[in-house]
Formats: sequence, structure tokens, C-alpha cells
Amino acid sequence: MRPLVSESSPSPPPRVAIDLRALVRRPTGIGVHTLALLGELKRLGRFELLGLAHRPLEEPEPLRALEIPVEIQPAPLGVLWQQAVLPRRLARGDIDLFWSPLLTLPLRPPVPAVVTLHDLAALHVPETLTWKVRWSLLPFLGTTIERAAAIVTVSETVAAEVLAAFPAARGKVVAIPNGVDPAFRPADPARVEAIRARLGAPRGYLLYAGTLEPRKNVELLLDAWETLALRAPDATLPLLLAGPDGWKSAATAARIAALAPRGVRRLGRLTSTELIEVMQAATIFVYPSLYEGFGLPVAEAMACGVPVVTSDRSCLPEIVGDAGLTVDPEDAEALVAALERLLEEGGLAARLAAAGVERSRRYSWPVAARRLADLFDRVLGRAGAPAAGAGVAAR
Repeated sequence: MRPLVSESSPSPPPRVAIDLRALVRRPTGIGVHTLALLGELKRLGRFELLGLAHRPLEEPEPLRALEIPVEIQPAPLGVLWQQAVLPRRLARGDIDLFWSPLLTLPLRPPVPAVVTLHDLAALHVPETLTWKVRWSLLPFLGTTIERAAAIVTVSETVAAEVLAAFPAARGKVVAIPNGVDPAFRPADPARVEAIRARLGAPRGYLLYAGTLEPRKNVELLLDAWETLALRAPDATLPLLLAGPDGWKSAATAARIAALAPRGVRRLGRLTSTELIEVMQAATIFVYPSLYEGFGLPVAEAMACGVPVVTSDRSCLPEIVGDAGLTVDPEDAEALVAALERLLEEGGLAARLAAAGVERSRRYSWPVAARRLADLFDRVLGRAGAPAAGAGVAAR
């Protein structure tokens, strides 16, 4: 940590270094989380922020606009940088606290360190992750729990999972839910009609948004859509899928292409503005994931006033509450039944749409950033930091 200044000198804000590996490539998931919180932390002005990474960022403009400096310490792999290069940088004496929003810490962090554990997919559904991801996580989770001064989770569900799996986490875990960008909001009917017309789906459409990978369970969604199309070929709405290719996506992508003449269409990776528009005009948002730590697209769809059907696994029931329908993600017929209910019962769809907007208001990036900043202050022992009962209570 930096040396103390004299009593007569103004106290500089603590300097917080941040692991930016999630921003090396175009932000998705954890990258969106990292960027949103950095923006809000910068606006709070309580800390001097410094980004660290092993490669230049693919999209440096957002941090440049926030005037957050970024240092690059070149390394061939992110995990090698984290374990071998990063500790030397943190030990220079000009860093007060280190925050990793990417699940793990160096084995021996030389300064107080806070880690955000978005999920425990590596423990619960390892088969849905690449060997590279598993290799970069599993050897370090235990020591991360032990070395962390505080552990943030993005849902109460993950907090409970961490405490159950790692006794050393007790007293360190704080659940701070993700936020939803306020740009995700309902569109007026004329706007919805215009978006649908532009997409070639004037009657509306079912929407999935997320990476195409095994954990997202898109194959089950395709099974359900095909069943709907067989039962009512003239009445079935198109299915649009937004998001990039992921691990083991080739077979699913080929199946989607084969279904294109019948009404299944990939939109690919969208900009934030494009995603908001596509969500606003959807008839139903469908997200049958096998495991999530938060499920940000579900919260974003609710904020847009779109009824949601999602999985009854992991944190997803916590996120939607009674503002969405949940189904067994291994039961295609259950998904079909939920979709049919919403398509046939206009009153139910309208009630869930309104309830979703209301529920989404509890997910706020400014609130999350204030709670994270309070936690940083508590770890640093700063005067005036909130007591345990003031939103930073650890379990």
C-alpha cells in the first residue's frame, strides 16, 4: 500500500487496480458487468482507478472516455499474467486495493484483494465449459477464497453456493446483484411495430439473446419451437436468436440454418442499441439456461416489458421472482406448455410484462457500485465506511 501522508496534507483517494481481462475482447457477460461498474465507480469519485491487463483492449474507447488509465503488462495468456506478472505490478507500492471481477485472484496478492464470483459453473456444470476455462479457474478457486479480503457474488443463490462449497468463505461473502442499463425500457406500440416490420416479423417473435454454447441450452429451445411449429404451423411466431458463436456451437448453428426456411433466424452479435430494440419488440423472451450466476439478459428483457420464460435452475427463479414463468430446462414439453400459455393468455402475458418492469427496478448499476465502493472502504478500514448492517454485511 502507498505510504501515509502527513496529517496536514490532504488525503488522496485510495488507488484501486482492476483486472481488465474481461475487456480484452469485445465486452460480453462479465465484461459488461466490469465496464458498467467502472463507469459508476468513476462517477462516485471515491477512488483512483487503474486498469490492468495482459493485452490491449479491443475496444478501449469506453475507458478512455471515463478517463480511467490502463496499463498493459504483455503476457501470452491471461492466467499466466494473473499469476506471474500481475503480483509484481501490484507490489510496487502504489496500489491500495485490487479488485478482480473475473472470479479468481493471484495465489499471493500483495495488497488487499476483492474478488467477484459470478458463478460456480466450473464446479456445478464443468462439462459446459472449455478445458481452457476450467484450467484457468479450478486450480485457483480454493486459494482465491482463502486469500480474498472480501468475496462478491451477483446473486444470493451464488452466495449460498460459495458458502456451501468453501467453508473458508464464511464472513467474507457479500451478494451485490448486477444492474440493468436504463436504456432497456419498454417501447411505445408504434416503435414496436416499426422494429418488427424491419425484422420481417410483423406479428411478433420469440427471442433468445446470449452466446451460442452448451450451457445456454439452445437445443432445447429449438426442440420446443419445432414442436410448436408442428402443432400450429400457421400460427407459430418466428424464433430469433441474438448473440455470438461460443464453444461447441457448430452443430447448433447448423441446425438453426436448416430451420431458417421455417422461421428460425440468427441475428448474430448485436450492438447494445440493436439488442435493446430487438428486446423491446419481442413477444416473449426465452432463456432456458442450465446454469447462471445472474442471467442478465433475463433482467434486461423484464426491463423492456417483455414476458419471460426461463429455467427453474440456479439463480434464475431468484432473478425473475413471480414476474416470469420458470420451467425444467431438461423438459422440452414443459417449455412448449409455458410458451403456449403466454401466446394464448393475453392477460397473463400483460401481467408478467408489467411485473417484470417493476421487478427489474431492483437491479441498478449505481446501487451496485455504491455497495461495492462501501465494501472497498470496509476492506481498507477507511473512516466513515458503513458498518456491517449498512448494505455490506458479509456472511
